[in-house]
Amino acid sequence: MQKKFSRILFKNIVTFSGLAIFFALTSCEEDLAKVNDKKSTNFASRIIYNADIVKKDSGMVKVRFKAPLLEEYEFVDTPYVVVRKGLYLEFYDSKKPKTPGKLWAKYAKMIDKKQFYEARGNVKVINNEGQTFAMQSIYWDKAKQRMYTKDTVFITDKDGSIFVAANGMNAKDDFSEYTFYNNSGDFNVKKMPNSGN
Repeated sequence: MQKKFSRILFKNIVTFSGLAIFFALTSCEEDLAKVNDKKSTNFASRIIYNADIVKKDSGMVKVRFKAPLLEEYEFVDTPYVVVRKGLYLEFYDSKKPKTPGKLWAKYAKMIDKKQFYEARGNVKVINNEGQTFAMQSIYWDKAKQRMYTKDTVFITDKDGSIFVAANGMNAKDDFSEYTFYNNSGDFNVKKMPNSGN
């Protein structure tokens, strides 16, 4: 009888051990699946050093872009490109194709899918008319063809006139038209448009 009891006990232990191992392995698989779902995909999929990119349309240069470090993040819901170590950009207008506008910044982020771009850190823009715009950040909504900032903008005209927009500006993306908010400064009255009076 004792032999039969130990055999039943042994079978129960083996069965219980087998079930415990089965559930432990199944549990580990589920945990691994959860871990894999939470893996970060927010890492640079491509890094370009000393980038010098030229974008052309119909044989005409539209943009020339230079940056010491460019990082592309492709494996996220909304892919983007980051420039962390400064950038220089030339943008060409069909009205004055030989005189590019220029932009410098310490940081930039570009989200092509949303057609939204931002530049931050000692941003300086010189349009093809020679006007200089200095600010801490600027945003470009390519779909609406607008550039804007809420930062203080310092504008210097090629004749040396200085103008300050304390509460930012909104501009056409080629800087041919712009609106300044809470502005003041020293400017040439002869260059002001006639108001019709």
